[in-house]
Amino acid sequence: MGELVRFSVAVPEELLMQFDNLVARRGLAKNRSEVVRDLIRDALVDEEWDDPLQEIVGTLTIVFNHHASDLQGKLDQIQHAHHERIISAMHIHLDAHNCLEVIVLRGRSDEITKIAEGILGVKGVKHGRLTTTTTGRYL
Repeated sequence: MGELVRFSVAVPEELLMQFDNLVARRGLAKNRSEVVRDLIRDALVDEEWDDPLQEIVGTLTIVFNHHASDLQGKLDQIQHAHHERIISAMHIHLDAHNCLEVIVLRGRSDEITKIAEGILGVKGVKHGRLTTTTTGRYL
């Protein structure tokens, strides 16, 4: 990152008070400037994600009952079919019946979305969410 540049922003007082509350909730090491930088980075990452051809990384977290009929086999089959986009997977036993799996993916935004939707659509997956971020090349 380069040299810091100062700029000013005019906001309504009530909005500034709400923003200061946000800054306070983010912790002792944060100040207005750092939170604004975080928000700018978040917006730039969202912009990258909106481009279907942009390379991104993401984590797909799913919860499922491992006793469901051949569910683990179906999940493994999808993951093997996309091994070039799946960087890693972690499987956790939550209790005697439920498992949590975290799958790390890297590739074009449209490809990652399609893989995630395929996994989330498998019958027996109770809950899941794709969280995306940037590879960091453009920040």
